[in-house]
Amino acid sequence: MTEQVTILDFGSQYTHLIARRMRELGVRAVVQPYSIPLKEISDSKGVVISGGPQSVYDKDAPFPDPGIFDLNLPILGICYGLQVIGKMFGGKVAHSSAREYGKMAFEPEDEPLFRALSHPTTVWMSHGDRLTELPPDFRVIGRTENSEFAAIRYKNIYGLQFHPEVTHTLEGRKILKNFLYSICKVKGDWNPSSFVRIARSEIVSKCGANRAVLAYSGGVDSTVCSVIANEVLGDKFTPIFVDTGLMRKGEVDEIRETSKELGLGVKVIDARKRFLNALKMISDPEEKRIIIGREFIRVFEKEAEKQNAEYLIQGTLYPDRIESVSDVGPSHLIKTHHNVGAIPEDIGLELVEPLKDFFKDEVRKIAKIINIPKRIYKRHPFPGPGLAVRILGEITKERLEILREADYIYVETLKKLGIYDSIWQAFSVFIPVRTVGVMGDQRTYGNLIGLRAVESEDGMTADWYHFKKEDLDLITRRIMNEVEGVNRVVYDVSSKPPSTIEWE
Repeated sequence: MTEQVTILDFGSQYTHLIARRMRELGVRAVVQPYSIPLKEISDSKGVVISGGPQSVYDKDAPFPDPGIFDLNLPILGICYGLQVIGKMFGGKVAHSSAREYGKMAFEPEDEPLFRALSHPTTVWMSHGDRLTELPPDFRVIGRTENSEFAAIRYKNIYGLQFHPEVTHTLEGRKILKNFLYSICKVKGDWNPSSFVRIARSEIVSKCGANRAVLAYSGGVDSTVCSVIANEVLGDKFTPIFVDTGLMRKGEVDEIRETSKELGLGVKVIDARKRFLNALKMISDPEEKRIIIGREFIRVFEKEAEKQNAEYLIQGTLYPDRIESVSDVGPSHLIKTHHNVGAIPEDIGLELVEPLKDFFKDEVRKIAKIINIPKRIYKRHPFPGPGLAVRILGEITKERLEILREADYIYVETLKKLGIYDSIWQAFSVFIPVRTVGVMGDQRTYGNLIGLRAVESEDGMTADWYHFKKEDLDLITRRIMNEVEGVNRVVYDVSSKPPSTIEWE
């Protein structure tokens, strides 16, 4: 059994980074709701109490089960987590008159948690409250100029007021490694092979000998799920691709060819009229996502009934769950993903999500291990709602056609330039704004296309891609010259956060 560290999520924007850093260090770290039952934590090698946006003195402030401290597991509280530990053990927390935000000089004590750290070292603070009175039996193991209790300890319970998981904490990786290997005593058995084993066991344990259908999109997530399900379920599962009418140019034919190559026998359902009718006159992005999620489920339910299937396998990833505020901690809604928050409550199928704790780059590692072609696992992410969330405002056939052509030219040009694989995600957006232009000495009143290209590791954070001027010039000229009705192109230079990667 793979060793595991449990991260209790209290809603911090950085919680996912704790998991990433620990996985990079060879340890399986799983983010769970802070309210998870103790029995589901007891087998862990250690526990992390994450940061969060609330104050421990708020009326509805979240706290873990006090029994967590009786499990005799190493515990690391980060930011809000330190304050939780402080208050639950009898210390005092108060709002700080000198809010700490940004880089600070931290002076560590000679402790196993800080082995091999510089004196001082730079850490990243982001808090308004702070510990003002140490709990009985605890001692200080690190300070900053404004925080006398920047790091505390009692036996195997540690608290840090700063965030070791962010890159701004220059030696944060060392701190997490010390916690894992010196304090939790892990062996470090988490690797890409572990990813495959966990995904397989999730499908087997949920589906057993029962039949299942699988939501197939042709992207790396659903392809990985399909190949693994095909291996463990054989003819007891059917991958289904739903043609919503919201796909990119040539995508349906590509899906058919790829599925044949992989021996998956994907069933293609033509649901174009169904989806476009359901989305008629709909402009709100959340409403679009909810409608699409509902219609997807109804199609899968109908097909599952034909095949006497009880389960629906989906390629849901961890970022989907975080942004949709599903079963993880008290994070805020960013957008509803069609395969998470938009699933109707009366769904008649049981969901199986073998990739739900993975990030995109980890799924790509699985794909490589199970011999999925590079052109598939290197393919840029494409949202489940398709072009519906890349057309701002109402969806019409005319807008779909314009966007398909523009996006095809964009991606095709990136591939010809040899930079497609250097970009994490690139796509076009139809912006419902008409602008004046001049073509062939005549006035035009055409459509506006936005271009987006980002660099990222996991989709949780991203920065815009810095094109060479001549490459961006080529792309924009091709779109304006070859797509009828477009006379202006703009490039999005927003990072995530504060923006999301998709526009809707």
